[in-house]
Formats: sequence, C-alpha cells, structure tokens
Amino acid sequence: MKENIAKEGFNSKIGAIAAAAGSAVGLGNVWRFPYVLGQNGGAAFLLVYVLFMLLIALPVLMSEFSIGRKAGLPVLGAFQTLAPGKKWYLIGFAGVLCAFVILFYYNIVSGWTLMYAYLSATGQLASLDESQINQTFEQSSQDPVTCIFWMVLMLGATGFVVARGVEKGIEQYSKILMPILLILIIVVCIRSLTLDGASDGISFLLSPDFSKLTPRALFEALGQAFFSLSIGMGTMTTYGSYISKKQNLPQAALSVALLDFFIAFLCGLMIFPCAFAFGINPGQGAGLVFVTLPNIFNKMAMGQIFSVVFFLLLVVAALTSSISLLEVVVTFVKSQFGLKRRMSTLVSSITIGILGIGCAVSPTLFDFFDKISANVLLPLGAFFIVLFIPLRLGKKAVREEMEANGTPFKLFNVYYFLTKYIVPLAILLIFTNSILSWMGYGLFD
Repeated sequence: MKENIAKEGFNSKIGAIAAAAGSAVGLGNVWRFPYVLGQNGGAAFLLVYVLFMLLIALPVLMSEFSIGRKAGLPVLGAFQTLAPGKKWYLIGFAGVLCAFVILFYYNIVSGWTLMYAYLSATGQLASLDESQINQTFEQSSQDPVTCIFWMVLMLGATGFVVARGVEKGIEQYSKILMPILLILIIVVCIRSLTLDGASDGISFLLSPDFSKLTPRALFEALGQAFFSLSIGMGTMTTYGSYISKKQNLPQAALSVALLDFFIAFLCGLMIFPCAFAFGINPGQGAGLVFVTLPNIFNKMAMGQIFSVVFFLLLVVAALTSSISLLEVVVTFVKSQFGLKRRMSTLVSSITIGILGIGCAVSPTLFDFFDKISANVLLPLGAFFIVLFIPLRLGKKAVREEMEANGTPFKLFNVYYFLTKYIVPLAILLIFTNSILSWMGYGLFD
C-alpha cells in the first residue's frame, strides 16, 4: 500500500506550489480576510498579520511539508512510518477527520458561490434592491433543496479533479485554476480602483493607524495567519509527500505563503475601494460578499459583468481548497481499504455528500461541524504536528530533510527555535481563545 501511494507525486516545482497555494487560497482569502481586515483597522492589522504569518504560520507549513516528504506518504501513513508503534499516528487520524468534517459544510458554502455566479450570469441579481438581495441570500442559504443541489455540483467538480490523480488531476488543474483566479481578481481590482472615491479604500488598506490595534485585533491577526495556510488538517503533510527531493522545501513553503498573502492582499485591494466608493462600511462582516457586494455591483457601470467575474473567482477559490481537502480523505480510503483512486474518490464523495445533506437540512449541525473543526481539530492538529518535530524527528533529521536538495537552509536555527518554543505557545493561545469564544467567554470579548 505504501508503494502504491508513494509513486504519485508532483511533476514540477510550479505544479507543487500551485497545488499547495490552491489549498491555502480559498474562501478564507476572498471572503473572510477582507471583512476581518475591515473590522480591525485596515493597514495596521495587515502589517501584524504578515508578521504572524512569517513567524507562526510559515514554520508550521514547513513542518508539515517536511513530515510528508520525509515519509513519502500522506498524512496518516507519514506519522505511522516516522513513529511506528507510537501514538503519534493519532495526529494523522485527526488530520483526516478534520478534512472530512470540514468538507461536510464547506461544500455547502462553495455551492453558494456557484449559485451566485449563476444568478449573476442570468441577471437575476441585477434587478434587485438591497432588501431583496438580503432576502435572496437568507432564503437560498436556508433552503435545503437549493443548498443540496449546488453542493452536489461543487462536490462533483471536486471529485472529478481528485479522481484523475496527483499529476494529471490536482497538479494539472491547479496550474490552470490558480492563473485563472489571479486574472479574475486583477480584472475586478482594475475596475474597483477606477471608481470615484476609490482612493479612500486604498488609503484604508495602505496607511496604518496603530491606535486601532486592540488586543482583540492582534488575536484576530494571529488566528487569520494561522488558518490562512490550511495548516493542521493534513493537507500540507499530504502535499509534502508529493514534493520531489530535488525541490528546495523552505523555498517552496515561503512561495506558498507569499502567494497566499498576495492573493489576500489583492482581495482587499479589490473590495475596499469598492466599499468606500459607494459609502459602505468595510467592516460589514460575513455578509460583505453575498449581500453587500451584489448591491455595489448593481450601482456600478457594467456591474453585472463584474459581478459574474467576482463570483466566478469565488468558485475557483472554493474549488482549489476543496480539492486538497478531498485528497486527504481519498488517500486515507485508498490506503486503508485497498481501493483504486477512482473508487476511493467515489466512496469518499458519496459519504461526504450524505453527511453534507445533514448540514444542509440542519443549521445546528452545520454550525457544530464548523465550530468543532475550527475550534478544536485544526489548532490541536497543528499543535501536535509542531511538537512532533523536536520530540520525535529531532533537529538533525529535520535539517537533513530541509536541505535534501543540497541547498543549505541558513535560517534553520531560527525556524527550529520558533517551532520548538514560540509556535506551540501561539497555537495554545488560539486554542484557548477558540474554546472560550465557543462557550461565550473569549479572551478579548
């Protein structure tokens, strides 16, 4: 079984970076990042976010890549191989479980993006006023039949890519989807920046006001940096197993992190000038994308065209992330039950679809899976992945993996210090706050 999985891999450096960046770049970049940035003061928040991404999130990403590539196996097999007979393999199970659980509800949200692309393309949003757009979202997002229909379409598209394998499926489509995503974002950015009053939005994004950096804002920046790179759920460990030994691992991780940040920044540059040009509060919250922006597009010249482009980019962002999540589940099914990739994809997709129907029917179930993955599984997974580096692999083995292509990693000691001491503490803070917030007692509420 190990041999069957290990023979799959990325064929090029660009393909590996595109696939891993595709996993990191999702609705969190296009949907969540702009409104969190808007709620926490703009540019000052952005600077702190970048700092936390480099000091906290990037070392975890490097660690996941190292574990996956050293073992040459996806997340569960990686920990079973590197720590045979020990309970470290439970980290692998937690990663698979986390990806599995996230897919239950993520495909529903992904389905909303596809639905809005359709509504935009058919002109059904163009004739609506503000209250009608709000009503449209509330009704469609709470209608089980509508949610299930669009969820199945997105799950089918995701399964199609994953079933084709690592090189011909994930790598090939990532190299197509990521440039498309960038082009779509740039198109909407150009239109946004040419609006009257756009300069206020640019100033909000680029001129820091450190007086707005409250403890809560700092914590939001830490959490956003942590969750932005899709760490802690096994996807990056799995993708690490597909990266060739000839590739520079730290450089690949840094490229993924920088591309992830660049796209998040472009999304801010796309949304804030629009919001300020039309007098919209940039801290509108989660409704910014599905309620506020359609209203803006309706007031804009050629608004329907840009509405279609915008929601198509949301579809692409959602798809690139769901592909990586499904890959984690499929490799687990493939290795544990000895099924071929296509059958593993079919079994996984049907199971996820059935449980996704439960989330579509029950908002309570939707919220539960959302909270249990974000508040418990993700931070715990990342915490034990980071501990695995010093406690199990050791400094020498990790350094050898980082420098496997023959290029010295000059900042290795900095990475190792952060991984051993700073990152675990930061993750514990995130985990503690997540649990307390879930209970209604956040550290900074």
